[in-house]
Amino acid sequence: MKEDPEETISVIVVNYERCDLLRACLDSLAAQRAPEFEVIVVDNGSRDGSPGMVEREYVPRAQPRFKLIRNAFNRGFCAANNQGFAAARGRLVALLNNDAEASPGWLSALAAAFRGRPRVGMAASKILVYEDPRRIDKAGHLIYPDGQNRGRGSGEIDRGQYDRLEEVLWPDGCAAMYRRDMLEEIGGFDEDFFAYADDAELGLRARIAGWTCLYVPDAVVRHHRGATLGVASGRRIELIERNRVLLAVKLFPLSLLALNPWYFALRLAAGLWAGVRGRGETRRFPGWRGKLLLAVSILKGDLAALRLVPKMLRKRRAIARSRKLSAGQVRALIERHRIPLKTLMEQAI
Repeated sequence: MKEDPEETISVIVVNYERCDLLRACLDSLAAQRAPEFEVIVVDNGSRDGSPGMVEREYVPRAQPRFKLIRNAFNRGFCAANNQGFAAARGRLVALLNNDAEASPGWLSALAAAFRGRPRVGMAASKILVYEDPRRIDKAGHLIYPDGQNRGRGSGEIDRGQYDRLEEVLWPDGCAAMYRRDMLEEIGGFDEDFFAYADDAELGLRARIAGWTCLYVPDAVVRHHRGATLGVASGRRIELIERNRVLLAVKLFPLSLLALNPWYFALRLAAGLWAGVRGRGETRRFPGWRGKLLLAVSILKGDLAALRLVPKMLRKRRAIARSRKLSAGQVRALIERHRIPLKTLMEQAI
């Protein structure tokens, strides 16, 4: 099949210390039925043999073409993907987590979502739980008004309820595709986020700039949940909480930002109640030591966010100069894709 220059594709895979998972991920990309494409692996200083494995087993292949970028240390998900963006030659740029495996038609299905739709800047995959592929991991994203975001349909049994091509708020960075023109206009990931909520920040910033996102149910990926830091990691909770605050400060309309403490308090209360009943994220931290770790991690995240607030405010002013949506339109967008509090607190990410 002749390559369409408007639909050339680059796939970026960021890796850190996950050699076996990375091999399975890259094998799934090698099996793609898409036209000519390239795969860029950005390794964040792994010491488990991952870079050597990529160089031996994948870089010598003619199709798809594999390229390896080696970092001396862990630069984080955001910076590593930005390196990939800079090296990519495709007009469409896909991301695939190293702990995910794509179905053979994944790339072709995502690319089709951009065809004839010039303001579609992002496409979201149907992400299933690897260990139980009957269950949905994410089918696009939803958000709560305090900035906490969560995968649409997370934890639900897949009964076809998300089998329609439709608009969603933004794609999950585990398995997403972006239009290069959009990235060149608004920039890549905010490297101050390091990891977690980075896809939310990029996605909402793109929406504010007037780009849209389509969810593509035929673009199926299976994902090992919590393989990066572990589901009961205090560091994971700290980053999620810090970046929730940074997202709101940087991108939320002032009318919604002023209510952030209220929505945050509601979410905490609902989370405690869910934990009492053995549900939601709180149940991953059993006993008083677990609850203490959770509370300390949230507090550390909030304190870390406070130190970055002045920087986020400067970025907020820069974004305001090129925005396409008004503050009212942004708030309406968030409300339209709002996750119910009960659903949010009874899920476990």
